[in-house]
Amino acid sequence: MVFGLLLVLGLLLGTLWLLKRISQPRGFQAGLMRVVAGISVGARERVVILELGNSWLVLGVAPGRVTTLAEIPRQEVPTSSEIQTGRDFPTWLKQMVERRGKA
Repeated sequence: MVFGLLLVLGLLLGTLWLLKRISQPRGFQAGLMRVVAGISVGARERVVILELGNSWLVLGVAPGRVTTLAEIPRQEVPTSSEIQTGRDFPTWLKQMVERRGKA
């Protein structure tokens, strides 16, 4: 009975690994776009930063709709040690949009 349980768990883990491997983009598509950050702003709405080439697109994502909110130049993502206490994604996003408006 224990062998059967281990066999089922092994098959489950193997299948999950295979699904993850199959769903990953390959070749040219792997480097074309990358989601940099995202935050939920409602039950089904999100704000997402998508890296596309040398620019970042700030997108509003809702069911059935994707809206471009802003386009900012590509920047380095701060590491967790560089992020100060109390400085979260919404504050950072607001600062990036304000910088773009001044440039």
